[in-house]
Amino acid sequence: MKHHIHTEHKHVHNEYCGHMRIEHDGHVDYLHDGHLHHAHQDHYDEHVIAVTETNPAVCAPLDCACGHEGCGHAAIPHGDHIDYIVNGRLHHPHGDHCDDHGPVTIIN
Repeated sequence: MKHHIHTEHKHVHNEYCGHMRIEHDGHVDYLHDGHLHHAHQDHYDEHVIAVTETNPAVCAPLDCACGHEGCGHAAIPHGDHIDYIVNGRLHHPHGDHCDDHGPVTIIN
């Protein structure tokens, strides 16, 4: 299985590192600077939330006031684009609204 390695990563992720932990495909990934990091042997792999029935990449308008550029919501890779986590859901800026791209599970 091919995987994408996050190069030159000096930070060690764990439950105390301060980065958001996301449940993803039966394991924990760490959201760090808009990347999902997953520990793999001596490095971190780059993961992406797949486009699925649960997390579609469709136009599903939401009433979202912030627009997400520089709003403070965490950016997360989803399919071939970037979404933002708002109250446990993926928001994708689209024209004059945001689309709902489904839930993510944040581990406290």
